[in-house]
Parts: sequence; structure tokens; C-alpha cells
Amino acid sequence: MEEFLQALGWLGLIFLVVVGVLAGLIASSVEGGRNTGRNIAVGVVGALLLPVLFALLATGVLAAGGLILIVVVALIGAAAVLAIVRLIFR
Repeated sequence: MEEFLQALGWLGLIFLVVVGVLAGLIASSVEGGRNTGRNIAVGVVGALLLPVLFALLATGVLAAGGLILIVVVALIGAAAVLAIVRLIFR
């Protein structure tokens, strides 16, 4: 896990947060502008959560794939968590 965070660095962490914010903004626009703050927060959590889970389960896979793979996994995580939260708060 520590190796993953070192490989990711501050710039990668900023990319993950930006991906989460963008996913939250897109989700808010799809919902008609409602719940923007909640969607941004959930998007950031999802964008940070899935890459960390991948790093815990498969240590070298994300680090070997580079920053682009990490950002793609973050986008998938943000979208999945946003979809789950939207189903819960219908």
C-alpha cells in the first residue's frame, strides 16, 4: 500500500480528486442540478476508494499500469459509488 501511495504521489492524488469532482458535477447535471455538493463529495470518495481497494488487493497492478490506469479506475469507482448513492437516495 505504501508503495502505491509513493508511486501515485501528490500529482496523482490531485488527479483522483479532480476526476471525482468532475464525475460529481456530471452526475449533478444529469440530475438537473440537484444535490451538487453531495454528488461532488460522493464522486471524490468513489474516485479515491476504488484505486485504494485495487492497491490493497493487487499490489503492483495499478502501479505498473501508470497514472492513466489509475485515473480510469478512479472514474469507474466514482461512477459506481454515485450510482449506488443515487439508488439509495431516490
